[in-house]
Amino acid sequence: MRAVVLGGGGLTGRCAVRDLATSGVFDEVVVADLDRGLAERAVERAAGGTPLIAAKLDVRDRDGLVRLLRGARVCVNAVQYRFNVDVMAAALAAGVDCLDFGGLFHMTRRQLEWDDRFRDAGLVAIPGLGQVPGVSNVLAADAVADLDRVDSIVIRDGWKDFTQGGPPVVFTWSPSTFLDEMLMPAVVWAGGRYEESPPMSHPEEFDFPEPIGRTVLYRTLHSEPGTLPTTFAAKGLAHCEWREGGSGIEALRLLAAIGLGQEEAIDVDGQRVVPRAVLLALLRSRGLLGYPDGVRVDDMEVTDIEVRGHRGSAAVTRHAVAVFRSRPDWGFAATEYGVGTAGSVGAIMIAQGLVKARGVVPPETAIPAAPFRKLLADRGVETRISPPDPPFGDVRRMSD
Repeated sequence: MRAVVLGGGGLTGRCAVRDLATSGVFDEVVVADLDRGLAERAVERAAGGTPLIAAKLDVRDRDGLVRLLRGARVCVNAVQYRFNVDVMAAALAAGVDCLDFGGLFHMTRRQLEWDDRFRDAGLVAIPGLGQVPGVSNVLAADAVADLDRVDSIVIRDGWKDFTQGGPPVVFTWSPSTFLDEMLMPAVVWAGGRYEESPPMSHPEEFDFPEPIGRTVLYRTLHSEPGTLPTTFAAKGLAHCEWREGGSGIEALRLLAAIGLGQEEAIDVDGQRVVPRAVLLALLRSRGLLGYPDGVRVDDMEVTDIEVRGHRGSAAVTRHAVAVFRSRPDWGFAATEYGVGTAGSVGAIMIAQGLVKARGVVPPETAIPAAPFRKLLADRGVETRISPPDPPFGDVRRMSD
């Protein structure tokens, strides 16, 4: 049984590769990337378990992608989100179940339009099955399962970096996606309809568990509001939004504000250059995509899903919380490990027949919460819903 990880040499894809390789579920894992060197490096880092094969692939090569996917049990799509529909189309042609790590709302909504085609083919595609979106969606579904009415779901995500001796700036998630979050209007479900807010607007202070503590959060564009209002329409969900903040977000906001996220070419001394392409090239050339070897990564990310609703006539407020820690022995930051591991767990659940859904189905509908949370716990990702679950005690860093 074979799994294919597209973008398997990237920040989150390489973590999915390593987790799949150590799971014992698959006979073979194909690590495909536009940069063959990155794919080979991901294979080297994950060697010693399931057989791994490195492959060079451009997902824009439709025929080549279909050939690569044909015969696989599942595809984990870790490439930049703008290619999600292209990958889904190839997976459909190859007859392969697939999942990805999110589409920043608008792409996710486009992906859902393929539902009938996947359903007719007897296949499942799960958009946004990573850390956030992904774990956040499944926890939200678990938190509202016994409620008769759901008034609001607010997802808050905060992070903090404690790493010593690393570079002053480092990206552990696609900088291009982050720039889009800084530039594109946030979409909020309010009063039964979608409304736009400026990116990085409506700041609030929120107290996460220590050691993250009080963090300033902002509205940004994200995938959860693209699916949760439809999924929980029967429960009357009236409000849904996403907020985020943490180490480095103000610097990223500044990069976007001065135009380094711009994708339209500008004239520089008679040469046409694209500011975003220059920024991405600079980050690659300076080794700022992921922590360099030899640095002990020590960071943490916490997601808090606040649910308000009613059970019978009683008002209920719950907080579903997920704690994502870095994996220093693998060299992965909290975001890399959280996203890659959640995608790997989803692929394992598909391969083991635990996912019964067919069509293009969001995580909160496709993924059974209990086995998903158990598999995450086995990998050090803690989740709680309080109440009814007992609250967390002290949340401590992995290095403590």
